[in-house]
Amino acid sequence: MNCRFCKTKIETLFLDLGHSPVSNDFITQNDLQKPEVYYPLQVYVCERCKLVQTKDFKASDELFRADYPYFSSVSKSWVEHCRAYAEMMVNRFGLRPGDYIVEIASNDGYLLQFFHEKGFDVCGIEPTRGTAEAAIAKGIPTVVDFFTKAFARQTFDQKKANLIIGNNVLAHVPDINDFLDGLKLALAPTGIMTFEFPHFLQLYRQNQFDTIYHEHYSYFSLLTIKAIFEYHAFHVFDTEELPTHGGSLRIFVQHQPGSRPESKQVKRILAMEEASGLSDISTYQNFARKAWRVKWQFLSFLLEARTQGRQVAAYGAAAKGNTLLNYCGVKPDLIAFCCDANPQKQHKFLPGSHIPVLPPEKVNEAKPDYVIILPWNLKDEITRELEAVRTWGGKFVTPIPELTIF
Repeated sequence: MNCRFCKTKIETLFLDLGHSPVSNDFITQNDLQKPEVYYPLQVYVCERCKLVQTKDFKASDELFRADYPYFSSVSKSWVEHCRAYAEMMVNRFGLRPGDYIVEIASNDGYLLQFFHEKGFDVCGIEPTRGTAEAAIAKGIPTVVDFFTKAFARQTFDQKKANLIIGNNVLAHVPDINDFLDGLKLALAPTGIMTFEFPHFLQLYRQNQFDTIYHEHYSYFSLLTIKAIFEYHAFHVFDTEELPTHGGSLRIFVQHQPGSRPESKQVKRILAMEEASGLSDISTYQNFARKAWRVKWQFLSFLLEARTQGRQVAAYGAAAKGNTLLNYCGVKPDLIAFCCDANPQKQHKFLPGSHIPVLPPEKVNEAKPDYVIILPWNLKDEITRELEAVRTWGGKFVTPIPELTIF
């Protein structure tokens, strides 16, 4: 296999998570008796540019279908994060009503709604029809398509974007060079782009291997993403560390040469990555042991709880949870059910593990002894919503970065 950015032949395996179904392919009752398709979940690192990337087995149009079940607005904390972002961008860069703001992978309009209500000219680009229709119902103009160079050439021929936003989209792009070629066509000469993505440094430090699944083609450090953008004549002029998704980066990008000076934060984070060994290939080769340790701790807890007759449930039918459960080989005999607030996932079964997904009210009905929070990045939000668990002596569990019972 060759690197999806620099085309160097790759030989270094970063992590092998075995075989797993696609993490967002939830199973219906009728499908339970049908064979389920598993794909290798292998992650490699390019020895030259240090881009961490999966070995591809499914095309993006197979992964992001019309019935894609992830709706960004389900998370209240994430919506608040986006509201604050909109306020910050308007104040910092002097954006004015009428400016053209485009979001790639705009989902259900969770972010653009805040610009729309301020009078900006907005447009979402979203490949999954179900979420796009939810955005359109909110009054957010949305194009149902993938963002590519060909799409940008056709769509932005006459009108360029003053601001392009991409939250947690870069990891989902199979052809990163084609994607950035499209951005060159779409961004106005003095325009700004911002992208948020889980910071690979935090994945490494915090054992966040469950954020690896087939929908994520690449995992980025600032070291790598800066090189990718520079290759395409862009300049990363600022960056912020964010608490979202277990530790993310937000990068601010302009055309080269740009008028905005590079901030000290860029050099600081690059130095931090260098000190952590991200420019050394041996750093990546030693990661697998961290994943093994999480697996052993998690399975030991589940087996002991069931041996003692305790009931264990999960909360949050997130893709990261499916990676963890399938890597550990967990089935309904160890976790009785999983609750989720998204109606699109309820009354279905988690892929691979076949654990039933039920509405949140089931937690109060069943009163489990332990509730495993699978989307650990939303731990605070979920524990507040489920505070009644403590009234019957129940406890919460997060398996990553290490097993914690609280």
